[in-house]
Amino acid sequence: MKLTLWTYEGPPHVGAMRVATAMQGVHYVLHAPQGDTYADLLFTMIERRNRRPPVTYTTFQARDLGKDTAEMFQKAAREAVERHKPEALLVGASCTAELIQDDPGGLAEALGLDIPVVPLELPAYQRKENWGASETFYQIVRQLAIKNEADGSRTHNTSLFSECKVPLRAPRCNILGPTALGFRHRDDLTEIRRLLAAIGVEVSVVAPWEARPRDLARLPEADFNVVLYPETANGVASYLKRMFGQPHTTAIPIGMKATEDFVREVAELADLDANTAVTLARASFGARASWYSASVDSTYLTGKRVFIFGDATHALAAARVAATEMGFEVVGLGSYSREFARDIRDLAKSLEIEPLISDDYLEVEAAIAKAAPDLVLGTQMERHIAKRLGIPCAVISAPVHVQDFPARYSPQMGFEGANVLFDTWVHPLMMGLEEHLIGMFRDDFEFNESAGASHLGGHAPLGDCAESVAEKTKTATDGAPISVPGATSVSASQPTAGVPQWAKEAEAELGKIPFFVRKKARANTERFATDRGIALITKETLYEAKAHYAR
Repeated sequence: MKLTLWTYEGPPHVGAMRVATAMQGVHYVLHAPQGDTYADLLFTMIERRNRRPPVTYTTFQARDLGKDTAEMFQKAAREAVERHKPEALLVGASCTAELIQDDPGGLAEALGLDIPVVPLELPAYQRKENWGASETFYQIVRQLAIKNEADGSRTHNTSLFSECKVPLRAPRCNILGPTALGFRHRDDLTEIRRLLAAIGVEVSVVAPWEARPRDLARLPEADFNVVLYPETANGVASYLKRMFGQPHTTAIPIGMKATEDFVREVAELADLDANTAVTLARASFGARASWYSASVDSTYLTGKRVFIFGDATHALAAARVAATEMGFEVVGLGSYSREFARDIRDLAKSLEIEPLISDDYLEVEAAIAKAAPDLVLGTQMERHIAKRLGIPCAVISAPVHVQDFPARYSPQMGFEGANVLFDTWVHPLMMGLEEHLIGMFRDDFEFNESAGASHLGGHAPLGDCAESVAEKTKTATDGAPISVPGATSVSASQPTAGVPQWAKEAEAELGKIPFFVRKKARANTERFATDRGIALITKETLYEAKAHYAR
């Protein structure tokens, strides 16, 4: 644990809150000091939920440490059960209360409550939020997903078909992983439900999202499990496979190709024809980005350099989409999810880049600045980093702020999710090009600030325009400084020891380069000049450097 301005994940009890808030009929009693109640705002203010999390805090203060804090916890637990009447009770401690070592699990058990009590031991000083969500989900399922003895040792191969291979019922699956405060989990779930319905697969239980404790007892009845978010669901999926023989999916349906791979995997687990399933899925959804891929305009995207950072699920998926569907060049790939570091390293190795496994935002910022990409795909923090560096950015992963919990339908998964990805990633690049063009023509007689809107006939008088153009021509002829939008300076640079100087015409030419690659062009040109002992960079030097680095 360390003091920092920004953290990609909260402590593990926040992960437990995400699971409890996603479910119905569950209450979480958290042994915590008064200051730890800030977590409520994550759900009400940022995710914009219409109810506060189902959490009761003991809210002890410094003066209470000399008293019986264990009795405070038991009183809070007893009152929470009486007031909220949950079907199951979660009990645990925040990172601060963990130091007191009051043992919430043992204290709750001593109360003799008539509902299931799930004790959560979440080591706050060794683990973080996503692990806390995964462990909480696992402990709830482990206690509540009791195998129905009447079902026997069922597997999906024997329960779906009679002896004559006639289907007895539609294949059923569970969907595992969606939680509160998850990045687009609500819309992803809607999209995947539609996708499964299109190929004839029924959904038995969705968990933790809106599941009740009694629903978890039905998890073993499904034929297989769909894992949408491995950070949350891998532990539960492995447990259900080990205890009940349920297989689970591994493909994450983010992007066109990955969605088709997901449909094929589901079809195989459901004993359906994979090709037919893909055909049905394609027919049910429109991939509106496909036409653009076949157009000449799409060549604008080819070779764009992209840096990707986020949780493992979204970072891995984004890297595959960027490299295989968008035609981007992935120049950076990283994640703060240390539990999935091996997956990140394997994909980075196949892309021939160095992986970044870190939860230090300053280290991430340094890596982005060094890579000098055309586009950053990351979390809310990478949005801030990219803004400081003047690089277009799109948010692809939690943690995010309120604008990435939209009221509209905006999934990341499935075929509609592929459309959303296309818009989200391409628009920052297109707007960057538009901003460059606006800057490039800012001094034009038709587009300068004094000119009115052209569609309203609001041009400056022709005589004024002619005089303005003549004045600019005279200024250029006289050799006075010319105002070039975006250029650092159009007069000769001030001398700096060891750094080549820029001639006025070279600075002016540099200003014509799009702002989002101008810094890289300047650095390359200065390195080119330094290596060759060139003291003054001219326009010719700039183009020689461009040709050199384009080889």
